[in-house]
Amino acid sequence: MTTYTNAQWLEAAFFGLLQGLTEFLPVSSSAHLRIAGALLPSGTDPGAAFTAITQIGTEAAVLLYFRRDIWRIALAWLTAVLKRPATLSPDARLGWLIILGTLPIAILGLLLKHQIEGGLRNLYITAAMLIGFGLILGAADRIGARRLPLERLGWGHGLLLGFAQALALVPGVSRSGGTISAALLLGYTREAAARYSFLLAVPAVLASGFFELIDSLHKPNPIGGGPTFLATIIAFAVGYAVIVGFLRLLRTRSFLPFVLYRVAAGAAVLLMLANGVIPAR
Repeated sequence: MTTYTNAQWLEAAFFGLLQGLTEFLPVSSSAHLRIAGALLPSGTDPGAAFTAITQIGTEAAVLLYFRRDIWRIALAWLTAVLKRPATLSPDARLGWLIILGTLPIAILGLLLKHQIEGGLRNLYITAAMLIGFGLILGAADRIGARRLPLERLGWGHGLLLGFAQALALVPGVSRSGGTISAALLLGYTREAAARYSFLLAVPAVLASGFFELIDSLHKPNPIGGGPTFLATIIAFAVGYAVIVGFLRLLRTRSFLPFVLYRVAAGAAVLLMLANGVIPAR
């Protein structure tokens, strides 16, 4: 039986808390886990596999929060597949759009797997993405029309949002940030953009998480199986609370605080790299 040190449990709990806090906010959870790993006493990069596995916890929070929406969409989609109506219902069409939007990240994730787990985790790249896509989010929130509801989402926009989500394969971009920025630029409301980013992430994140979970059984895990499980449970609980708060916040607030935070965080990482406080890899 494997035994773990108190430090391993504490670091895993911290990673789980961080994953839950940042997964749904447009600030990049993978960037935060990568940076935190470099700053903690062990200096351990938790790795892309650990990130993907703990995201099972946060996506379980999405399944719980949006359970009625997801059940309705899944049932409408299945009914449409079996009965093939002349016109798709809005929920059935949304189901097909989620499948369509998942294809880019699934294909690119497989093609770029080695780069995602290797060179793209360089902290210079992470810092640049935090700043660059933070500015893009700010511009999108400022110039976007913010008029279209989710019901107006069409096939072309659905595919574009899928490619926007796929940008999050690079730490620092943010899955929700990329999707939300693109949706805002296409004219959707803040709440519609956020809700769709959550729903769109479900199949891709769960598939990636379970793939990495199975794959990790045959590879050394820098965090450890038990601590990883703890981190996933914590990510679920914290992630659910963040979903509730974030959607409420968007009804009355802009994305400016997240833009400022991303730019400040990216600048801080560049400063630490320049002074040798943390290594780039």
